[in-house]
Amino acid sequence: MKNLIAELLVRLAEKEEESKELVAQVEALEIVVTALLRKLDSHQFQQISDSITTAMDTATRSEAINPEDSSLLEGYIQRLLLHPRQ
Repeated sequence: MKNLIAELLVRLAEKEEESKELVAQVEALEIVVTALLRKLDSHQFQQISDSITTAMDTATRSEAINPEDSSLLEGYIQRLLLHPRQ
């Protein structure tokens, strides 16, 4: 029983480490994307925004992603486009 608990704790620690790495990757990407978006003129920004909207609409219609995930993703996209990190 102790071995099982120890093994579960090791797995949990590994998963936590993986989770931390993923969070760091996402935050790094958010910083890079925000920096790139700030360098665009308004026309370029609008083109990218329109392209993202079209891609999301296509993915949602084709049921490539489920509606709950789509809604969550759309929220994060809008936050990134409309309220980027400072």
